[in-house]
Amino acid sequence: MKVSPDIARIKRLKQSIAFAVFRLTSYLIVAVLFVILAFIIVRGASAISWEFLTAMPAEGMTQGGIYPAIIGTLLLVLGSMLFAFPIGVLSGIYINEYTKDGVLKRFIKLMTNNLAGIPSIVFGLFGMSLFVNTLDFGDSILAGSLTLGLLALPVVIRTTEESLKAVDNNFRHGSYALGATKLQTIRRVVLPISLPNILTGLILSIGRVSGETAPILFTVAVYSISHLPHSIYDQVMALPYHLYVITTSGTNIEESRPMAYGTALVLIVIVLLVNLLANAFRRYFGNKVKMN
Repeated sequence: MKVSPDIARIKRLKQSIAFAVFRLTSYLIVAVLFVILAFIIVRGASAISWEFLTAMPAEGMTQGGIYPAIIGTLLLVLGSMLFAFPIGVLSGIYINEYTKDGVLKRFIKLMTNNLAGIPSIVFGLFGMSLFVNTLDFGDSILAGSLTLGLLALPVVIRTTEESLKAVDNNFRHGSYALGATKLQTIRRVVLPISLPNILTGLILSIGRVSGETAPILFTVAVYSISHLPHSIYDQVMALPYHLYVITTSGTNIEESRPMAYGTALVLIVIVLLVNLLANAFRRYFGNKVKMN
């Protein structure tokens, strides 16, 4: 059936308008990101110095540096990922590869989605009740890492599940045809193909836990500390909580303002560097899959 020129012209016009709206929305998102970054960089760059990055805080945290907060943030991110990533990946494998479509699978997905929607302060209260009090870990790196790990867990699970689902079933069938077991197929065929996308979940999780304040407020964060932690049962400073404290509690706001923007800038740079590192691993494994 031949389409009239007027109808074709209207369709092209609608398509052009839709593409223009999508393009404008994308540009607006990027513009907002650059405005935020420019705002933090302009106000925080003056506070950045070698002393600021390597010294201990002083004078009610309006002087000195943020070295303990940097180390504390990195330890908490590392600890939370060591907990969340293996459990999240294994859970995603179980949901996609072993659980059949039915009530159980829908229930697990529903609970995972609900877990992802719980406010972070609720995770903080739960972590304080379970890890700090019941398991008697106290306010410690261990308690804070486990709490942040729970916060990141649903993101890792859903990303892993979607990554495995995107693998063509022909790869699985070919592996079975060669005599491989289900476990061998998952370990040697499915996981290597889906690993680059699974690492996306790791990147998203790092971005979320690195900026959380409420969970660490109840489980690990300390107002100020003059030494680095010696074990996983020590308290630490953390950049999000440090930023919160110097802008809201008992310090001279005008004196601490440059330090606050400098802290925010350091936090953004750390998240960016960690994400770049994770993306580098993602590209590395993606290239290995393509070569194989």
